[in-house]
Amino acid sequence: MRKPELAAAIAEGADLSKDKAGQVLNVILDEITNSVAQGDDVALIGFGTFTVRERAARTGKNPQTGEPLQIPASKNVAFKPGKALKDAVS
Repeated sequence: MRKPELAAAIAEGADLSKDKAGQVLNVILDEITNSVAQGDDVALIGFGTFTVRERAARTGKNPQTGEPLQIPASKNVAFKPGKALKDAVS
């Protein structure tokens, strides 16, 4: 399912226009993005939790030349599914 299809499903389920549902979806995604960018966790009970994980700097290897190279520390977004989502998929 892609974003327009999700907006259409929201519009149908919430009795909204497709444009309004698209705006609601964009606001939700923007708020999740802003919260995670500030380092806050976003927990949606039953669905899952978005968190920021820090990766330490490490030494890697160039696959073409085999030369070692330094990979800098970075931050990544992780998603941990909630119990209801795990159960729905199983």
